Amino acid sequence: MHPPPPLLGDRGKSLRKRRCVKMLVALRRRLCSSVSSIELIKVYTASRSIGSSSCTDVAANVAQDCSSPESKIENGPFASPPVRNILRRRRLGIRRSRSTRDTDAIELALDSVVKIFTVASSPNYFLPWQNKSQRETMGSGFVIAGNKILTNAHVVADHTFVLVRKHGSPTKHKAQVEAVGHECDLAILSVESDKFWEGMNPLELGDIPLLQEAVAVVGYPQGGDNISVTKGVVSRVEPTQYVHGATQLMAIQIDAAINPGNSGGPAIMGSKVAGVAFQNLSGAENIGYIIPVPVIKHFIAGVEERGKYVGFCSLGLSCQPTENVQLRNHFRMNPEMTGVLVSKINPLSDAHKVLKKDDIVLVFDGVPVANDGTVHFRNRERITFDHLVSMKKPNETAVVRVLRDGKEYEFSITLQPLQPLVPVHQFDKVPSYYIFAGLVFVPLTQPYLHEYGEDWYNTSPRKLCEIALRESPKRAGEQFVILSQVLMDDINAGYERLAELQVKKVNGKEVENLKHLCQLVESCSEESVRFDLDDDRVVVLNYNLAKVATSKILKCHRIPSAMSNDLVEK
Repeated sequence: MHPPPPLLGDRGKSLRKRRCVKMLVALRRRLCSSVSSIELIKVYTASRSIGSSSCTDVAANVAQDCSSPESKIENGPFASPPVRNILRRRRLGIRRSRSTRDTDAIELALDSVVKIFTVASSPNYFLPWQNKSQRETMGSGFVIAGNKILTNAHVVADHTFVLVRKHGSPTKHKAQVEAVGHECDLAILSVESDKFWEGMNPLELGDIPLLQEAVAVVGYPQGGDNISVTKGVVSRVEPTQYVHGATQLMAIQIDAAINPGNSGGPAIMGSKVAGVAFQNLSGAENIGYIIPVPVIKHFIAGVEERGKYVGFCSLGLSCQPTENVQLRNHFRMNPEMTGVLVSKINPLSDAHKVLKKDDIVLVFDGVPVANDGTVHFRNRERITFDHLVSMKKPNETAVVRVLRDGKEYEFSITLQPLQPLVPVHQFDKVPSYYIFAGLVFVPLTQPYLHEYGEDWYNTSPRKLCEIALRESPKRAGEQFVILSQVLMDDINAGYERLAELQVKKVNGKEVENLKHLCQLVESCSEESVRFDLDDDRVVVLNYNLAKVATSKILKCHRIPSAMSNDLVEK
């Protein structure tokens, strides 16, 4: 077959121009829309002025001027050999500079990141007078200003002995736990050895990274003894449930692998710390979480100001979104108004003095609250207004504007950390208990319920579980005291099935907490002592016989004391 004859005249020029336009459209698609339509018009105009034979060269020049899609056009149909070489050299130069920055950041981290060896022993909440067998765990940490080491609280929780080892050294040094914040899962360690601090450099805290920014997680995950570096990008920034402390605080989600042992290690962005690795998402691959810098700074500042960790503030409110139009109309909200409905107020909070149920929280400290309970965060991101509350320091005030009965009011509320009726965690504490005639009394805590296993929510007593998750204290120092178990003896025969019930009264007096119960029993001057339990159950014992039986029962079960140290009068 013979090749088609060359196109001549106006018809040939028109076809060549159409081919040129098609080439430019294809180029735009290859560049993922990074080249604007104006750029293409310029190319098309240039191709008309210099002749259609140069259209390929002009397209290549435009592509060469675009910085982001170089790798896409390097091997494309419009790239001539010189263009390929230029783009390849430019791409390699970019990678080389990024590699240099990453290497510098990692080298900086190597002089700061340490491996932490912890020996821990947790209490047995069913037998509160003894501990469980000790266990050994490992984690990571890094040096911060002031010759301190920052790590996760769960790395040193219930510790009995802590050692640290720096990178490249075979020697382990003893460390002391200076402060622990279990809610925010952070802890500060100190090391007395001067030799340990030789060559160690503190890392500087940075800012919250933007979405898709690259971070490098440095630590000592399981699977080896040497330091490990994994890279990822920021996927999400929002309040997240902290597993260790069971609290809702801001966290950063990244796609870098965070495995056991990584906990406490820094996430490096540039030459600064973007966060502290602390947990991953169970059942998912490469979804990890780091504690952001604002939470870290809040923890460190609190420790420096008060000498100990005091907690994160709470407004003491339970709120409902007002996304339903009829709900907003019922509470006389104007169309331009947004806010959330107050459904419950903690009696111990300062808000209980000024706010009322069915108030609409419109503005918190000058920041409008949306109908879904979120506030503006940055760019087009939003975050729950609880984050603004948690970042307040204890005893700080916040101005809250509310809508009540169709009128707007402003109140100044003092913020404080608030404790629930049933404590969520009891790390680094010895459980309280009191034994009388074989009856074991303890305050209800969530760790007590956790003794029922991983599925404690379904296997623990339903009523106790509901109280633990929903009830708030009505007065300061209040505890939910229960009869945990009955250590069998002649004195308590017939009462063995009355375990796991709340103790409401002792000799007609309401029980405020375990120490109050202990005082009521020990100071009893009557012949008998009566315990009123939940479900209208009653336990009555002869006081003198019960005192004698208590000593015998303690000796039989090898229990060192009838009460925990915190109940002993000093």
